[in-house]
Amino acid sequence: MDITPLTSVADERLGGVRLLLKRDDLIDPEIIGNKWRKLRHNLAGLRPGRPLLTFGGAYSGHLRAVAAAGRRLGVPTIGVVRGEERLPLNPSLALAATCGMRLRYLDRTTYRAKHTPEVIAALRAELGDFHLIPEGGSNAAGVRGCAELPAEITTGYDVICCPVGTGGTLAGIAAGLPPGRRALGFAVLRGAGYLAGEVARLQREAYGEPTANWDLDLDHHFGGYARVPPGLEAFAAGFEDRHGLEVERIYVAKMLYGIYERASAGRFPPGTRVVAVITGRRSLPQPSTPVAPCAAPTGLDSGDPR
Repeated sequence: MDITPLTSVADERLGGVRLLLKRDDLIDPEIIGNKWRKLRHNLAGLRPGRPLLTFGGAYSGHLRAVAAAGRRLGVPTIGVVRGEERLPLNPSLALAATCGMRLRYLDRTTYRAKHTPEVIAALRAELGDFHLIPEGGSNAAGVRGCAELPAEITTGYDVICCPVGTGGTLAGIAAGLPPGRRALGFAVLRGAGYLAGEVARLQREAYGEPTANWDLDLDHHFGGYARVPPGLEAFAAGFEDRHGLEVERIYVAKMLYGIYERASAGRFPPGTRVVAVITGRRSLPQPSTPVAPCAAPTGLDSGDPR
C-alpha cells in the first residue's frame, strides 16, 4: 500500500507522458518527506544524552529535520552552518533554534573540508562527543531509508524522478527499484558532475556495489543552489495555479521543470509513466508542541549559492 497516494497530473504540455506525484512531503508534519527517510535508520540506537551533530546551509531542510527529530526524541542537537553568523534568523534556522538546536558556524573554506578527520576532531575538541550525521543525511543508513520508497508504489511506472542535493535520495531510490525501472535525479547545484561519483560511493557503502539503473540530469540547476530566476518562478507559480499544489522552489520546482522540458523535447518515449517524488514543501512545518526559543544568539550564513 502506498504510504502517500500518488497524484496524477493532467497537463497537455506533457504530451504522451503520464506524470504521477509521490507526496513524500505529507508523511510527517515536522520531518519532511525524504528527510524522515534518511533519518529513520540514522537515529536508531542512539546513546542517551549524546548530542546529534550535522551540517547544512542557512536554508537547510536537513537541519530543520534533525532539530525536530531531536526535540521529539529528547536528544540535544548541534547544527554546523555553512558561512558566517548573521542576525536576525531566517525562518529556516529560526525553526531549528526553536526546536532547541545549537547553531555553530564554519567559514566556507573550512566547511568544504567538513568531512575530514581534522575538522571533525576540532569540533569534538570544542563541543565534546557527538553522534555525527553527514550533510543531507546522506550515508549508508540514509540510503537504506530511501531505498524503501519504491516498494510503497503499487501503481505501474517506468521512471522515478527526484531532486538531488547530496545524492543520498537518488542512491537509495535506485537501489530499491524493481527490475525494469530507472531512476532519474535532477541536480539542484551548478557544476554537480561529481554527484555521479557520490551516488556510486553511497551505494557501495550501503550495499557493496553501485547499480546501473539511474541517471543524473545536470541541466536544470538554474544557476545554482537557491537560485530561482524569473522563468523558474513563473513555471512554479503556474503549476500551483493549474494543479493546486504548492511547489517548493529550491529542489522540487527544478525537478518538475526538468521533467516538463524532457517531455516536450521527446526525451521520454510516448506513454512513459513518470513518478516525481515531492521531497519538500514551500511553507515551513511547525513544531507539534510549543517549545521555548533557544536563548543563545544564532544566525544564518550569507545564503549565496554553493
